[in-house]
Amino acid sequence: MHINKTEIRGAAMTLTAAASGFVIFLLSVQVVQGQYAMGVTYTSSKMCVLKGSTVDIRCTYRYPPKENGLDTTVEKTFWFTKMKGAEPVDLRTDSEYSGRVQYHCDKNDCTLRITDLRESDSAKYKFRFITNQSGGRFTGSPGVTLTVTDLQVRRSHSHNSYKKLTCHSSCLPPRTSYVWYKNGQKIQAETSTYSGNFDSADSYSCALKGHEHYPSPPVCVDGQSCNRVIYTDRSICAFRGSSVDISCTYSSYSTYYGSITSKFWFSPERSHQWQNPSQPEDLSEDSQYAGRVQLLETEGGRSTLRISDLRESDSAQYHFTFKTRWFEWGSNLPGTTLTVTDPNLQVMVSRASQYSTWAELKCHSRCRLPDHSSFIWYTNGQKIKDETPSIYTVYLDSSDSYSCAVKGFEHHPAPSVCVHGQSCDRVIYTDRSICAFRGSSVDISCTYSGSSTYYENITSKFWFNPEHSHQWQNPSQPEDLSEDSQYAGRVRVLETERGRSTLRISDLRESDSAQYHFTFKTPSFEWGSSLPGTTLTVTALQVQVITITVHQSYTEAELKCLSSCSPAGRISYIWFKNGQKVMNEETSLYSGQFNPGDNVSCALKGHEDYRSPSVYAPMPPSVSVSPSDDIIEGSSMVQSLLLCQ
Repeated sequence: MHINKTEIRGAAMTLTAAASGFVIFLLSVQVVQGQYAMGVTYTSSKMCVLKGSTVDIRCTYRYPPKENGLDTTVEKTFWFTKMKGAEPVDLRTDSEYSGRVQYHCDKNDCTLRITDLRESDSAKYKFRFITNQSGGRFTGSPGVTLTVTDLQVRRSHSHNSYKKLTCHSSCLPPRTSYVWYKNGQKIQAETSTYSGNFDSADSYSCALKGHEHYPSPPVCVDGQSCNRVIYTDRSICAFRGSSVDISCTYSSYSTYYGSITSKFWFSPERSHQWQNPSQPEDLSEDSQYAGRVQLLETEGGRSTLRISDLRESDSAQYHFTFKTRWFEWGSNLPGTTLTVTDPNLQVMVSRASQYSTWAELKCHSRCRLPDHSSFIWYTNGQKIKDETPSIYTVYLDSSDSYSCAVKGFEHHPAPSVCVHGQSCDRVIYTDRSICAFRGSSVDISCTYSGSSTYYENITSKFWFNPEHSHQWQNPSQPEDLSEDSQYAGRVRVLETERGRSTLRISDLRESDSAQYHFTFKTPSFEWGSSLPGTTLTVTALQVQVITITVHQSYTEAELKCLSSCSPAGRISYIWFKNGQKVMNEETSLYSGQFNPGDNVSCALKGHEDYRSPSVYAPMPPSVSVSPSDDIIEGSSMVQSLLLCQ
């Protein structure tokens, strides 16, 4: 190994307050052998990171652009810490890192991101890349040594009630500001030590200032019995539509749990709906979670919040609190952060050796998989296996591509990958779902390729809609959408570049809401139709009443133009009052004064022919309200005051 001393940055230790967590960097090491030889440069050689946080480990790599008259292409890049026989194990296939590893690679730069760090992640991380050249395998040594440290509150021994607490870690510098918590509530202290007379009922925790999301566990200052809450997970990622368990252990100073008068889970993000913003409210009584929340307590001192039918709006931080007659657990300490997302699957391909004719495929998620998950496997767009484990072994055929999905979440499969090389039969959709307004136009795109490098071998290619299969001459044989009378004059297929197809549908109707697929054929092959395509939702606009103030002779109201989903990009709106355009109003909100009998509607700018249904101001004496009384959205008065057409 050659270490280029000009690449060593900072002989002294430097401290960086990274957005993802507290990180210490030591040295940047370059591993290079000659100007045009293969090489890897690591940004840092050593890193110290807080437990529970996220770390980015970055490197750049280089290789000869051409050897023996053959242009060099990189076929695979990955990070590893372990070996399986003579072969490194891709971190994405390592069960210990399941759902916690992402690669962000662009050109000759590759970053490894590890989330929810554990002390067991402390290891030496190396980057490896493989090219199409003979012997084109290179591992950057010595790699990056990562140390994951946790914060701990340590107690000094004393014979009286006066003690000293120290916020300790294995590799943090001494000049750091701290935050201290007593019984879950922040207190005024910023040094690494905290002294005073302590009550045996109290627990204490500490965190680095600016990184309060990664505190130490609360500890009792005297013995093992005190008031405290400890969360099982600091962060959880779960699938939209699935269920999740968020757990904690708790204890009160009394050894009798019966002394606790109330206990519940809450979300600080919902505080704007609480009657008293400083007083948490029980999540199980929140209408947003109605019918979706269970509280489980299978053993004393352990509480589990179970949320089912997860929605993206459930992404939030969840806290637990309890009360006794004389005590309430504070809410300043962070709880468990839940992220609800689509499965974000990837098919990982690994081979026992360079010469193996078999490959092991793993269905990998960046998110925690639901318990007892089963998987569905697809080859060349066609389902082949149902209810299998996450690992599937296949024969290496350079023309085949594979994809997978979690059973029950088939609408979110992994992108198809080639199992051998970079060229194979596959279709990859640009978007899995698109929302568009009625009357507008939409582009639905995909990239496609055949195992042959010559696209002229493709004999036909077209888009189709499986929902129309009952109209096909042969229900198992897809038919070209451009020949469907329902889309006559509204469909165009664009191919501005080779291997990319775009279906453009104009003058959208709500009946166009469907799933759209692309297929292609060669003399010996046809892309299957089991894999989901792009789901289009066409939505109509409606006017929603936000607030109303009723006066004796007129009504003041704030209105919003909305739809059942939110199309991407900046949208301009047109408002109409009594059929006339309202000038200088191009946002989704409109406030104004309305006389009895006035009507208001909205439309997308450029698509004024597709207006929302009108809402009408009340005609007297339909409602009798004291002057200047406010009525808020959701009240029973709204429907009486503004009536849909």
